[in-house]
Amino acid sequence: MGIFGLFGKKDVKADLGKALPYAITTAFTPYRLQANTRSNATLSVNVKNLTNEPVMASIVVEVPDKLSLDQTGFSKQKEIRIGMLGPNEQKESHTDIYSGVGTDKGEYTLGITAFVHYRDYAHVLNAAKKRTILQVV
Repeated sequence: MGIFGLFGKKDVKADLGKALPYAITTAFTPYRLQANTRSNATLSVNVKNLTNEPVMASIVVEVPDKLSLDQTGFSKQKEIRIGMLGPNEQKESHTDIYSGVGTDKGEYTLGITAFVHYRDYAHVLNAAKKRTILQVV
């Protein structure tokens, strides 16, 4: 029994750091982009808390060089703060992905990282990563 057991608090940091914290599912609407033109698709990211404790969550979406997260074409990474997720609770967030005149045909890999935070968004306990592919035709 640790020091936290004396005061009725449990040390959940050890439990949250061991197991996979989230189930991440993704979808695109429309499911592909147009090559060599300005077009956009909406990325839907659904994050489900797999732990038995409420957690503070955020998502980071990263796109390759030929795609962007804004219309100007400069933003390659975006953080989305979800907030508190209860046990087995899930939340969905949406992000627009843009192609430009320099976007060639092919498959582009996007990275999605979901973080478990404690105290505030600057402190990270654990993370889950997922890669998804967006087609450009």
